[in-house]
Amino acid sequence: MSPENGVQPNEIDQAVLDGQAPYHRRALAFYDLLVFRGSAPWFWRCHPSNFEQLYRTSIGAKHLEIGVGTGYLLSRTRFPVSNPKITLADLNPATLDFTAERLRFFETTKVVANALEPLPVPDESHDSAALSFLLHCIPGSLREKGVAIKHAAAAVKPGGTVFGSTILSSGIPVTRAGRWLMDNLNAKGVFHNDQDSLADLRAQLEQNFDDFELSTRGSVGLFRARKPK
Repeated sequence: MSPENGVQPNEIDQAVLDGQAPYHRRALAFYDLLVFRGSAPWFWRCHPSNFEQLYRTSIGAKHLEIGVGTGYLLSRTRFPVSNPKITLADLNPATLDFTAERLRFFETTKVVANALEPLPVPDESHDSAALSFLLHCIPGSLREKGVAIKHAAAAVKPGGTVFGSTILSSGIPVTRAGRWLMDNLNAKGVFHNDQDSLADLRAQLEQNFDDFELSTRGSVGLFRARKPK
């Protein structure tokens, strides 16, 4: 990753580690309520049904979840097969363990991974990959951290799907309350999306895919892209 605005790569790496640190087990117990029932509909103006619909229409039989959160969306989706194989990829062992326990009735594999680096899974090994509510937590602009989309695409089979969502700061409507919360979370280092625009998200998708859909709901960009066969 190249330096931008005076930020050096080792500083970005530390910021990545710092950004995932608040997601310890006690905090994860409240995550779903705070995010999917709180900030998403009330501050970002994106109802949870939008995320659930994206999962239902995009997920494959062998799925890679990059930045797993609590596994809320995975636990609520309908897979195309009765015995899906799910790879959970995250830097934080607490989120990996929490999500694996939640999905204990499925076959899951946990891998410690940094989305900014090539993922420790075989190329073209999954039917789908998701980056949900992840990019806005990664330091740097989308011109830099958009490499996470490239890494997700590398892990997906030809004809497979990469999909996800991220909170944007420009090119979309942001309510006064949303801007206040966004500024507060950026100041705390929980978010890193003060440079994230809809145009830059579109540009990253265009760099990696010929076939993609990008829509917005409130301050959230939702995308789905198909890897060429």
